[in-house]
Amino acid sequence: MRGNKVLDDIKNYEAGLPIELVVREFGIDTKDVVKLASNENPKGTNPNVVKAIIDGANNAHLYPDDSFYELKEALSDKYLVSSKNIIIGAGSDQVLEFISRAFLSEDSKVLMTKVTFAMYEIYAKQMGATIIRTPSYEHKVDEFIASYKKHNPKIVYICTPNNPTGDAISRVDVLKIINAIDKETLVVVDGAYMEYASAKDEKYKIEPKDLIGFSNVIYLGTFSKAYGLGGMRVGYGIANLDLINLISKLRPPFNITTLSLLSAIEALKDEEFVKDSIEIHKNQLKRYEIFAKENKLKYIDSYTNFITYIFDDNIDSTQISNSLLKRGVIIRNLASYGMNAVRITVGTEKQNNRLFEVLIEELSNAK
Repeated sequence: MRGNKVLDDIKNYEAGLPIELVVREFGIDTKDVVKLASNENPKGTNPNVVKAIIDGANNAHLYPDDSFYELKEALSDKYLVSSKNIIIGAGSDQVLEFISRAFLSEDSKVLMTKVTFAMYEIYAKQMGATIIRTPSYEHKVDEFIASYKKHNPKIVYICTPNNPTGDAISRVDVLKIINAIDKETLVVVDGAYMEYASAKDEKYKIEPKDLIGFSNVIYLGTFSKAYGLGGMRVGYGIANLDLINLISKLRPPFNITTLSLLSAIEALKDEEFVKDSIEIHKNQLKRYEIFAKENKLKYIDSYTNFITYIFDDNIDSTQISNSLLKRGVIIRNLASYGMNAVRITVGTEKQNNRLFEVLIEELSNAK
């Protein structure tokens, strides 16, 4: 049986490998596996959130509040925007899906950097749209504006900080791109890692209230990274009311679970957990930078909770990733993105110690 023809040109999204796979494939004890591939918060989940989930399990037979009133009010207070300007998704990925379905068709084009979050392309191709990429993995203002003028895309994706590279674009440059784009083109500013960029350098901090005055811009955020809720799948979009009302027509009822809703509400009550997570990350990130310099590895200055190491021709990213995997250390190979590079989540001190131990050995073996 043949499916929709637009699916022929779509590759499946490659999620980070789970710990269970390494246990099954290589017989490594679960406690000895170090997972640094999916940019999860190594601090774990806030204990207050865990308690809320456990307590809330008694009501798991009930549908969640489909208005998401309490969560939207909390996000409204956090970002100083109206709750009416917020849409909730099962991860920010689901909001991306709503956006593609709302605006794209087979004669549409979408614009993004050379290397960025794979789901932009996947959702666009599901609608039959054409993908346009800038020459660089960085978000260069001149490249974006030139590509926009040449191709007239329906959607422009700005992922800052960028996944999987870790670089960021300043608030000033984001606004330059937005102001150069016609109001009939949607600009998606994906801030999944914004908490990390904001903590590193204020000039990279982009807040929804900076963008909500534009009729054609939507900001995306998530609880999966700094808030430690990757497994609960809660994200959101913030935009002007007309745009939110439009994409809300695509949202199915009860699109996040009762427990996911409770976890996000509780997480927003404790910003100290996020601050502590970022502080731990900052200290450990320095170790990755030092390791790269000591071992003559090129790396991308990171504004996220991960770092990207780029290898020269003497080292193969696939070989390194597979060798580490067999030793119980999971990192993300970026060969599928056309880069001879690996993306490594900055973990706990213990996790990072193990990563450095095996990576130095495998780098020596590869040369």
